[in-house]
Amino acid sequence: MRSTRTRLHIGASRLHRWLALVIGVQLLLWFTSGLVMSLLPIERVRGEHLVERDAGGVLPAQAYAPLDRIAAGTPLRSARHRLLLGRPVVELETASGELRLHDPATGARMPAIDAATAGRIASAAYKGRPRPCVQVARVTSARTEYKGRLPAWQVTVADSEETRVYVDDAGRIAAVRTGTWRFYDFFWALHIMDWSEHEDFNTPWLKAFAAGGLLLAIAGTILLYLRWPRKRRRAAEG
Repeated sequence: MRSTRTRLHIGASRLHRWLALVIGVQLLLWFTSGLVMSLLPIERVRGEHLVERDAGGVLPAQAYAPLDRIAAGTPLRSARHRLLLGRPVVELETASGELRLHDPATGARMPAIDAATAGRIASAAYKGRPRPCVQVARVTSARTEYKGRLPAWQVTVADSEETRVYVDDAGRIAAVRTGTWRFYDFFWALHIMDWSEHEDFNTPWLKAFAAGGLLLAIAGTILLYLRWPRKRRRAAEG
């Protein structure tokens, strides 16, 4: 009995020591990143203090063309009336995922959002002191900072947060990225161990280190049990 206990103690000690050496740094990163993310208000991370994503407003009371006539038989996922820079529009999303804007009175299809319009949308949604948009660029492929609907417009605002507002082809604000968001995203990538895409929390690295952390906890529990003073006294008496 005593030899079995001794072998268990030695095995648990070695396992605990080597696991602590291997995954100790990642455990520190988990705790640090979790603390940082919990301290940052999610509203600030999303840039809600800088950009109003949905300005809203009340649609004026007027006659609108029937939606079935506007769609002209095109299979739809959704259709809604809304305001775009104070102007009523009909937003259609087709079954294929295409976004289209139509004039609500005539049903005519409206031109796609261009760079100038995207800049005005971002400027109108910006809550801070009016600042010029320093750059409007077309985004055609996903990137770490933005993985929303494509193509889209990236509007960079000249402020201390280096705010970037992403406007989709329906004139909607699809994402807001700020310095706070990038700081949060850096620690999020460390936390989930996806250092390239920053979104996959089922990576082999994460699974392996999570399993190692569980084994570390189990080995530590065994050592705590074996080294508890009362247990040692009982073993000596036996």
